Amino acid sequence: MDGAKTLLQDLDDAIARGSDESRAKALWHATDLLITGRYVDDDISMFGEVIGRLADEIEVAARAQLSELLAGCDHAPLNVIEKLALDDEIEVAGPVLRDSVRIGEKVLVESAMTKGQAHLLAISQREAIGEAVTDVLVKRGNQEVVTSVARNEGARFSGSGLLHMVRRAEGDSILAEQLGLRKDVPRHIFQQLISKASEDVRLRLATERPEMMSQIQSSVTEVTGDLQSKFGPSSRSYFVAKRVVTTQYRQGNLNQVSISNYARQHRFDEVQIGLSLLSSLPVDVIERALMDRNREMILVLCKALDFSWDTTMSLLFLGAKDHLITARELHDNERDFGRLKIETSRSILKFYQSRKNSAGADPATGRQPELQVH
Repeated sequence: MDGAKTLLQDLDDAIARGSDESRAKALWHATDLLITGRYVDDDISMFGEVIGRLADEIEVAARAQLSELLAGCDHAPLNVIEKLALDDEIEVAGPVLRDSVRIGEKVLVESAMTKGQAHLLAISQREAIGEAVTDVLVKRGNQEVVTSVARNEGARFSGSGLLHMVRRAEGDSILAEQLGLRKDVPRHIFQQLISKASEDVRLRLATERPEMMSQIQSSVTEVTGDLQSKFGPSSRSYFVAKRVVTTQYRQGNLNQVSISNYARQHRFDEVQIGLSLLSSLPVDVIERALMDRNREMILVLCKALDFSWDTTMSLLFLGAKDHLITARELHDNERDFGRLKIETSRSILKFYQSRKNSAGADPATGRQPELQVH
């Protein structure tokens, strides 16, 4: 393109003359032509060379102005946008970090990993944010950043990212409420959130998310009643099962096959004790997973332990009322199980384990009179 070639020559002349005025004139002329015109990739690359070389020669205020101009340009040169995004000055980096559609996830992660809280806050305000970026924001960001990204409906979170948010929401009512209002928070994560939340937050979420709160409450009540009516407190058979399964575990013979066999024989005590030992979770958590009408928790546990679908299915039947499951429900569970990632499921398992450790509990140490919400 003749115009761009002329600009390159003008650039050389401007730098050679060493005049700030001539450099600024060439910069803004090139930027105006870029923003107002329509160009192919080669032309945009040429503009990038022109603008990039000039941007190296200007002061912070001028770079900030350039960032404002290019942030909304959907064909801005990538080299210039990336340089602006990684600028140490937030006045320069902020506009493109917030608004530019030209920034790739790799650059956003780099900025989030290496820059200050103001940069992280700008990223948290983007229209759309992927999981790789939010993972960094929730770990490195301060309270303002984390609350901002929780409020952002265009942000997407990984399982481990959500769990980290739940941990940070403990004692932070504003963050807890913002996280609880998100529609993409799965039920088992929401349950962890409200178990840590203040009474005021629970009441507000009960108003804003009545369907989620009622599901959790009815599920916990039903499971508690079912467990106590079915097994009673600390029966003799339970302690016999505990001794047998614990010995099996210590000898290295407790595995997926033995759990599956116990489940197919409807030996609930052996299953819950065995799963407790294999997962390092308290027995009451395993009981809730097995008996809960919503199967998310048992699916996550089985995926984290790398169990097959056949073994998982036998556990679903064991915990189902009258050991019956409809074909539709079974199909849906198999689909959900297939979609789960082992890494994410193990992150969730670690979260449950950390809750156990903080409470000073041990797996398979005995029955508890009431089911606790963790």
